[in-house]
Amino acid sequence: MSKPLFEQIVTDHGPMVLRVVRAVVGPHDAEDAWSETFLAALKAYPDLPADANVEAWLVTVAHRKAIDAVRAGARRPTPVDELPERPSPLGRPQDWDPDLWAALRTLPDRQRRSVAYHYLAGLPYREVAAVMGGSTDAARRAAADGIKALRARYPRDGRQGPAARSADGLNTT
Repeated sequence: MSKPLFEQIVTDHGPMVLRVVRAVVGPHDAEDAWSETFLAALKAYPDLPADANVEAWLVTVAHRKAIDAVRAGARRPTPVDELPERPSPLGRPQDWDPDLWAALRTLPDRQRRSVAYHYLAGLPYREVAAVMGGSTDAARRAAADGIKALRARYPRDGRQGPAARSADGLNTT
């Protein structure tokens, strides 16, 4: 079994990797993390076995680059309260929803990453656990807790609280 060209890997999996890093590090650092992911992947690709799960491998690389981006962000200067001008909307997806990102940002890191890797990248919980470390049950629990918290903070119909969740079928109890 021969491996596909690396350019095909980028074409096939690039959008998924961008969704994952955007959910983990936010919209401002996502493109840098995406680029770093594929630069690292390009260097390691020749040593990847032909039968490897490329999608899971890329999520693992993206996970490590996202951690690097979060650590780098912690070393940056503290932002000021007032910005001199409006931030540019460039680089954001057309269906960008700042309220959803705000809700994602409130999740603990492990929950946010579990939600991103399972729901955005489509990885099974077994592979999410392999990427993040820990058990399959812990990955499933973190994703479930993350989704539950998102539903409480960001209901689909704009209402909040238990009545809103039960009215639109999102109640998980």
